[in-house]
Amino acid sequence: MKLLAGKVSIVTGAARGIGAAIAYKLAEHGSDIAFTYVSDSSAEKANALAQQIEALGVKARAYQTNAGDFAACEVFVNEVLKDFGKLDVCVNNAGISKDNLLLRLNAEQWDDVMDTNLKSVFNMTKQVIRPMMKAKSGSIINMSSIVGVRGNAGQSSYAASKAGIIGFTKSVALELGSRNIRCNAIAPGFVETDMTHYLKEGEGATEFLKKIPLGRFGKAEEIADTTLFLASDMASYITGQVLSVCGGLNI
Repeated sequence: MKLLAGKVSIVTGAARGIGAAIAYKLAEHGSDIAFTYVSDSSAEKANALAQQIEALGVKARAYQTNAGDFAACEVFVNEVLKDFGKLDVCVNNAGISKDNLLLRLNAEQWDDVMDTNLKSVFNMTKQVIRPMMKAKSGSIINMSSIVGVRGNAGQSSYAASKAGIIGFTKSVALELGSRNIRCNAIAPGFVETDMTHYLKEGEGATEFLKKIPLGRFGKAEEIADTTLFLASDMASYITGQVLSVCGGLNI
């Protein structure tokens, strides 16, 4: 059974990693996909992903845009509505990390993380709620992090941005629930991606894994499965929640 047949979904930051897995998973379940990437170096991967998605029998298009730029998000969402005709699901996944001890963290690094991780969620949500309110239906899924729930040394900017997403998610859920628009967050633990490769290297890797009850790192596909659930009607009575997908790290 295809859980998203006939739907149109936006996924930001989907050229690789968790975002790519999410875009592909939603497409497997029948959704047309509009997704973003930001850098010229990601264009080849983004276009290849669009081709892979279209091979599933749905429509897909990659848009080069910066989710951290408010004006660019307005243009992007208007283009999606023109190209796809409607909008049912928005997955705010775009994110970066610039880890450093607070003593060494500079203002530019802080601003870069906030713009990409937190401001982008505001930018995109601000744009997608109008067509969703008109349709009286929609699911917004914001990618937080277990680091936003519990903090982590050397990641104050990342933790603050991801914690901000949680507060934003709960507030939007309260504002838009009466319009049948759901807003939830996912808080992944440590997932095997380009951003976390360093965790599996060096002497500390084994000790780190001991902190995870399931004893392993997560997979991008597991975050994609959770996103599919929240996007679908299986989660029709769930809003304002933070679903931790962390192997038990947050117990």
